[in-house]
Amino acid sequence: MRRAKAPLLILTVALVLADSAVVTLALPDILRHLDASVGQVAWVLIAYNLVLGLTAVPAAMAFTRAQPRIFSAAGIAVFAGSSAMCAVAGSIDVLIAARCVQAVGGALALVGCLELLVAQQGERRGVTSWVTAGVVGTALGPVAGGLLTQAISWQAIFVVQVPIAVLAVPAALAVRALPTVVPDRHRPATRANLTLALMSAALTAALFLLVLLLVQGWGRSPATAAVTVSVVPVAAIAARPLARLFLPPAEVEIAVGCFLVAGGLLGLALPPSASLAWTIAPQALVGLGLGLTVDRLTSAAMEMRLPRAHHAGWTIGARHVGVVVGLAILTPVFTADLRDAQVPAQQAITSLVLDAPLKPEDKIAVAESLGNELSGQRDQVPDLHSAFATLRLDPGERPAAARLERDLNAQVERAATRAFRDSFLIGAGLALAALLTLVPLRRRRPS
Repeated sequence: MRRAKAPLLILTVALVLADSAVVTLALPDILRHLDASVGQVAWVLIAYNLVLGLTAVPAAMAFTRAQPRIFSAAGIAVFAGSSAMCAVAGSIDVLIAARCVQAVGGALALVGCLELLVAQQGERRGVTSWVTAGVVGTALGPVAGGLLTQAISWQAIFVVQVPIAVLAVPAALAVRALPTVVPDRHRPATRANLTLALMSAALTAALFLLVLLLVQGWGRSPATAAVTVSVVPVAAIAARPLARLFLPPAEVEIAVGCFLVAGGLLGLALPPSASLAWTIAPQALVGLGLGLTVDRLTSAAMEMRLPRAHHAGWTIGARHVGVVVGLAILTPVFTADLRDAQVPAQQAITSLVLDAPLKPEDKIAVAESLGNELSGQRDQVPDLHSAFATLRLDPGERPAAARLERDLNAQVERAATRAFRDSFLIGAGLALAALLTLVPLRRRRPS
């Protein structure tokens, strides 16, 4: 059991931070299964990040007056119980409420696991394990969620968390760590935490909007989208070994990371076509930027600052409030752009139907069927396959209908790509804004 303690605690940290984005690819399934609105489903994602961001600092302050192992075990147990509640939720309101409780347990678990890992592994190694687990968990969240949704169901996302968290409870209780009673002598690292918040807001565009573009805009399956976005965590993991080869100063490394994320988001905003291949290089840039910035900024915000738990709480709060700010800025933009793109897209669809080599009566049938689908899928990227699946056409007309369907889908993909463009550009702007916070504000000394 002694050897298993640290891995279970590290896995718990990764699990809690993966939950900030793990449901992204499951949102369409949750919408259908729980008969919810788009706004309600968005709160499944927002509620967790908002509550985690707001409770991290109070949880860290309460931690200094509690037994670390009891505090940590309680947080992990709450996280496990609320994960089970998420899995069996029968309504969207219950799911959102369970996500809020899950976030409270997650905040307690994150703060507690840091102190337990330091007690087990020492200061430097324990903090490094905690920070690295967070980076990997954040990057892997959408991938894991998409694969589980496609292979089993959206409920499986939460079911698999329960046994891991349950096993981590006795692992936390087994660690003998004394409460650290240290006066709060250091102010929060405002600049590092602000940079971290802005980078988290920018990364929301890559970890949230990209998977929506792939699934909702380009019609890819959750599993295909999950495999595609796995480029981000692979690049994030590779970033640290690459950085060690060059050994740049921390400030330079963070600045390069901000540039890479901004460049990657710019590439996602301007793909030449709706081919998955065009997303690979931009994702690699985003992943490298994630790997170079988030752990460096987290370490900088905590380095040489005591009590350690307090400053860990500030970094958790900054990261997740940044995610919420990113969602608050980007979601209205891409939904408005998606709405604005519908009229020209429908006009292009009408033109393609009129020009199709079909009989006049078949054109009328196709137009009516498409009209029903478009009206029934208002304010979202339409899936036009059902309109063609219900048509009764002569065998000689079917090849022309199939070509028309492909042309229409290509037009819808182009419209969806344009609708997401501004949001990706705003995400790139947030990454560049994070870069500005690194500029030193030094007063000139009188000569």
